[in-house]
Amino acid sequence: MAREAKNYDHLLGGKAKGLSDTQLNAHFTLYKGYVNKLNEITTKLAAADRSTPNYSFNEYSELRRREPVAFNGTVLHELYFDSLGDGSTAPSDAVKAAIAGSFGSFDAWVADAKAALMSAHGWTLLTFDYESQKLLTNLVHSEHHAGLFANVHIMAAFDAWEHAYFFDYQTGKAKYVEAVLSGLNWNSIEARFKQAGIIKG
Repeated sequence: MAREAKNYDHLLGGKAKGLSDTQLNAHFTLYKGYVNKLNEITTKLAAADRSTPNYSFNEYSELRRREPVAFNGTVLHELYFDSLGDGSTAPSDAVKAAIAGSFGSFDAWVADAKAALMSAHGWTLLTFDYESQKLLTNLVHSEHHAGLFANVHIMAAFDAWEHAYFFDYQTGKAKYVEAVLSGLNWNSIEARFKQAGIIKG
């Protein structure tokens, strides 16, 4: 069954702090491209010959190698768009306490997220590690699957690729980072905390 691209038009008209409609529409188009590629790969995998797989080259093997790029490119963009807001929501006391428990304070996490986004050529993720029971900062770089930690639940995804901000900020990445982090949709992020069992629903 084909995956459907989600509609994020509700973010237009100033509903995503610091991001213009031109910037958002360009980004939505890129996201839909990942959805289309994921569907294409899924369709081709269903019919691919599995009799001679190998590392050098085989259609099935190559489709499997590229599948995580299209899959994560789809899902990370959805998590990113879900977390965008206009600054009208605030983190609940439970979310702030959970973040402070892992980073020392909520403000320390904000500082770490800013530093990570400025360091990243790809994604910065806020993740929950089931082994340590701690929240972590996770950089995903170069491609959507490179650097993604194992055994974690993604709480929020922040796009650090130039395509996420260049229309509005050109090389002024720090201003983009400030805008996005100060305009988060904390209701959406809190739902992820509840889904992972970090806070009670």
